[in-house]
Amino acid sequence: MTGAFEPHQELLRVTDLHAFYGESHILHGVDFHVDRGEVVTLLGRNGSGRTTTLKAILGLVPRRTGSVMMDGREAVAMAPHRIAHLGIGYCPEERGIFASLSAEENLTLLPKVGSGGMTLDEIYGMFPNLLERRKSQGTRLSGGEQQMLAMARILRIGARLLLLDEMTEGLAPVIVQTLGRVVRSLKEKGFTMILVEQNFRFVAPLADRHYLIEHGRIVDMIPKDEVGKRMDELHGFLGV
Repeated sequence: MTGAFEPHQELLRVTDLHAFYGESHILHGVDFHVDRGEVVTLLGRNGSGRTTTLKAILGLVPRRTGSVMMDGREAVAMAPHRIAHLGIGYCPEERGIFASLSAEENLTLLPKVGSGGMTLDEIYGMFPNLLERRKSQGTRLSGGEQQMLAMARILRIGARLLLLDEMTEGLAPVIVQTLGRVVRSLKEKGFTMILVEQNFRFVAPLADRHYLIEHGRIVDMIPKDEVGKRMDELHGFLGV
């Protein structure tokens, strides 16, 4: 993606998105949009279709129908590598670190998908832990370091829309706080993010809007200024 950052300009619009795994119909017409520079969440219980929505945006499901407009371009018929080159980076829950490579080799292995990717110096400034562990093999990194590496890798390739799946899962509170600071910093730099996250306490102060997903459909949207008065409703929806 090119051009200056303009707030409140639509970057992604998903319309009537359906996704299938074999005979299983997982998404049933998902509709939502994300503006440039926004942080939005997909909130729901396990099995609601949150991760499948991220994968369907990138074409990582066996079959999908509907519309995925990325920066004004229809992507629903594109192959996943073509969609990535529209400027989308995906950080899966399993992180996908190459175990036999060092942290720095993991960072430099992937090809660029867009201009403006962060330099190694910028990445190490944001993730000092990775600078210290840059020569360590992926298998020797802690869970928190692996998560930082997975995020840093998509920043390195030039992605401007970040799809982040369960980034705090199983991590110590001090690492979760660090990741919160990273998300705030990325937002200040103009990155756009979609977070799938079980830890609502983590995402509540970070997100501009929260989409509620249930049975493969978006059933509501809660802007950040309404979260306080709808907390009981949210707790009931999330089962917490």
